[in-house]
Amino acid sequence: MFRFTPTIGLIIVNLMVYAFTSLVGGNFLYTNNGILVGLGQYNNFVMNGGWWQLFTAMFVHVDLIHLLGNMFFLLIFGARSEELFSDKEFFLIYFASGLSGNLLTLLMGPSTVSAGASGAIFGMFGACVIYLGQTLGQSIVSALIFSFYLLVLSSGARVNVFAHFGGLVAGLAIGYTLAKNRKLTRWSLNLGH
Repeated sequence: MFRFTPTIGLIIVNLMVYAFTSLVGGNFLYTNNGILVGLGQYNNFVMNGGWWQLFTAMFVHVDLIHLLGNMFFLLIFGARSEELFSDKEFFLIYFASGLSGNLLTLLMGPSTVSAGASGAIFGMFGACVIYLGQTLGQSIVSALIFSFYLLVLSSGARVNVFAHFGGLVAGLAIGYTLAKNRKLTRWSLNLGH
């Protein structure tokens, strides 16, 4: 039976935005450069007051392959995150990670144009890995090594490593904090009995 979840909701929004940008841009395979500059993250525009692009860029994709790849990994890591975190925590991780990645992207200079959900998705991955590691009592080092290994694997031409790194670090920090807070809550509840 179909169940509407946060992950499904985000995928639907991303698909709808891509359909809209394809319709407006007149090309289904690639997003028009004017749309990328207007709705993606154009650093020069952001630095001159267009801060909202830090958010809209999370839903705009460069081309169909970019969209499909991101949605595939969102489905995987989003579904896992739904098992571990509340809806509120899920959206906190997603948007804080995406925003962190986009803020770090500003370091790439004013002429940079960037788009995509991968910073947010890397954050979901990081939050899951470190949360599970901490919950199972594993070393934080193994979660960090695994996370940065995936970061290196995802690097390549035309890949915004700044967004990936910023999202990953935010996700790791939030996942670690959530795991520690839950351990403290369990510990304090056990003391009460």
